[in-house]
Amino acid sequence: MPSSTLVCEGFAGLAAATSIGLGMPTIPLAIVPGHTNVQSKEELRQNILDVTLARAIENLTTPPVTAVETCEPGARDIVFEGGFDALNDYFYRNEWSDGLPIVPPTRRRIEQFLSFTDYAPDKVLGILLPDSRAATVWSVAVNGVMAGCKPQYMPVLVAMIEAMADSYYGVEHSGNTPGGETLIIVNGPIIKELDFNYTQGVMRDGFLPNTSIGRFWRLYLRNVAGFLLHKNDKATYGNTWRVVIAENEDVLAEIGWEPISVEMGYARGQNAVTISRYTGGNLVVSLSGGIREQMLPYLADAVVKQVSWQLMFTVGQGMGTLRPLILLTPILARTMAKAGWTKAALRQYLFDHARIPASQFERILRDWTLKPTWNLAEEARLGKIPAVYHESDDPERMVPLVWHADDYMIAITGDPLRNSAYVFAHNGVLGYPVCKAIRPTASP
Repeated sequence: MPSSTLVCEGFAGLAAATSIGLGMPTIPLAIVPGHTNVQSKEELRQNILDVTLARAIENLTTPPVTAVETCEPGARDIVFEGGFDALNDYFYRNEWSDGLPIVPPTRRRIEQFLSFTDYAPDKVLGILLPDSRAATVWSVAVNGVMAGCKPQYMPVLVAMIEAMADSYYGVEHSGNTPGGETLIIVNGPIIKELDFNYTQGVMRDGFLPNTSIGRFWRLYLRNVAGFLLHKNDKATYGNTWRVVIAENEDVLAEIGWEPISVEMGYARGQNAVTISRYTGGNLVVSLSGGIREQMLPYLADAVVKQVSWQLMFTVGQGMGTLRPLILLTPILARTMAKAGWTKAALRQYLFDHARIPASQFERILRDWTLKPTWNLAEEARLGKIPAVYHESDDPERMVPLVWHADDYMIAITGDPLRNSAYVFAHNGVLGYPVCKAIRPTASP
């Protein structure tokens, strides 16, 4: 059937790549020059009349080009034989690596990884967009080898890809404009069994499980889901992959606070992995003084400063899916717990105090991000958002960043004796938190 898809100039490569994943590689495109949001109405109208319209008419009146079927290698095909340098050059030219040297995924190495799971190699963990490719246990092993993981990490890798395939997470948004990057949090005895770093420098590379498993995530997005730069990955700037974070469960048990995994529905002591996508973050240095007088106001202020356009995930595009993450060091968590603070009380404090004027909230949506949903009073009257957003008609009334106190996520990790925190800006529904159990490690 004749068709014509209108695409801004900067997204032509994305359109071509996405059409392949949709199974329709010859979808006709009509390019809109430049970017619509930085043109005057007159410029945009002239560009469409001079360029876009003629192409759209041609697409609708000319038979589309016949698609040529392309085949990719089979899962167990040997794609290359040769030395280390030649292999890495071959993988790089075929866009199967991240630009760093990869460990050759030989059949022997792959089989070693498979020996640490009782899943069959061909088991499908899900279908991943945008390439609509099956995520198999075999491909998990292949990319785990390439990333430099140990075979013993295989149960963690499998759980991560089960989470990646969960529709609540929204893997299809991994290449969107903000360039958000996934943070992976591990809980359970497996932290010590596999020697994850969960203390000083926890977000720095240098510990093999934290580093290699973080790299695996990005390789899998590239090689199986299909997120390649200049194609399906259209991040404006982007972030590199993040190392995996492990919580300090010794301190959590000591002070009686629950790990992230328990808040996500799993029992304490269950090995689990949580994923969520964040657009960035910032260190909150040296929380000192009284907890209610200095520490918590400083922390609430830091949360506010990390959230701006992300409010579209509170009202509008995401409708209550904003889940900011705060990392606290053990000494801060101990100090707060000693003073009688629970995680629930801390979340409630942030809900009550990390607020901005309603006029500013609406301005961010209306004037700066051009979103259609910006009138908080009207949305509250219609029952679309909680009543807390319209407790009065005062435009300077303070409103929360999230719908509920429980929307704040808090993890305990990092240098045990440093009084700093870290706040992450969440990517909302385009990377919603998902947690999966890590199946018991099989004996090889």
